[in-house]
Amino acid sequence: MSRAAPAADAVRAAALRLLGRREHTYHELQEKLARRGHDPDEVEAALTALAEEGVLDEARFAEAFVNSRIERGQGPVRIAQEMRQRGVPEALADKALAAAEVDWREQARAVRRRRYGEAAPAGRREAARQAQFLQRRGFTAEQARAAAAAADEDD
Repeated sequence: MSRAAPAADAVRAAALRLLGRREHTYHELQEKLARRGHDPDEVEAALTALAEEGVLDEARFAEAFVNSRIERGQGPVRIAQEMRQRGVPEALADKALAAAEVDWREQARAVRRRRYGEAAPAGRREAARQAQFLQRRGFTAEQARAAAAAADEDD
C-alpha cells in the first residue's frame, strides 16, 4: 500500500508538469504517461481526478487549440482533423469551432494575401494553384475558390 501512494503521486506530478507547459487532452496525457512507463490504472485514476478538479479540461484545450490554429492560418477542416487525432470528441471539436467567431472565407482570403500578395491570380491555372494551397491549409473547396475569386474581383 505504501508503494502505491508514491507511484500515484508520481503520475499526478508528471501530468501536472505536462499541463503546466500547455493544455492537453485526456488522450494525449494518457499516451505520454504510458510511454514514460507509468501504470495504466494509476494513469487512469490520476487523469480522472484531474478532470474532476477542473485541471484537465478538454473544452478549454479545444478552445485554445482552435484559436492557436486560426492564428497560424489554418482552416476548419484541418483544425477539426488535428483535434480528432488528439482525442477530442467530435461534438466538443465542433462546438469549439462554432464558438470561434471567425469568418472562414475572410480567413482564407487573408491567408491567400499573406502567401501570394494583393495581386489577383494571373489566370485560371494560378487561381487553381492558390485554391489548392488553401485546401491543404484546411479550408473547404468552396472557401478556397471564394478566396481566389475574391482576389480576382478586387482589381
